[in-house]
Amino acid sequence: MLTLFLFAPVFMLFELWQLVISERYLGIKQIERGADPRALGLGEFTAFIWSAILLVYWAWMLGLLLLPFGRGHAALLLLISAIGYFLRRGCNLKWVLVILTFEGALRIGLLLSLFVFAWRRL
Repeated sequence: MLTLFLFAPVFMLFELWQLVISERYLGIKQIERGADPRALGLGEFTAFIWSAILLVYWAWMLGLLLLPFGRGHAALLLLISAIGYFLRRGCNLKWVLVILTFEGALRIGLLLSLFVFAWRRL
């Protein structure tokens, strides 16, 4: 049961990777150049890995909802992800990076809290 919580560091690394990728494709330099990130072309392998990890991440968060101790963290992670998604869909490109960074920071904080919580319960 607690082993599910120990995946939190893996997803923290994924969140950090997402921040780096989003800066690369949506960063200040890209905005100043007026580049469209959809035209930059994310590599097929990278896109596959990213999508696969996202699916596993969501399944993991939904799995945490079934456990009695991780429900609060899982619910907040899902809520932050959903709110971030809907905010990003409705804003212009310049604000997407800001929302992604803020959203990522909140999720990293929650994942760190969840990992410490699980570590103390061992």
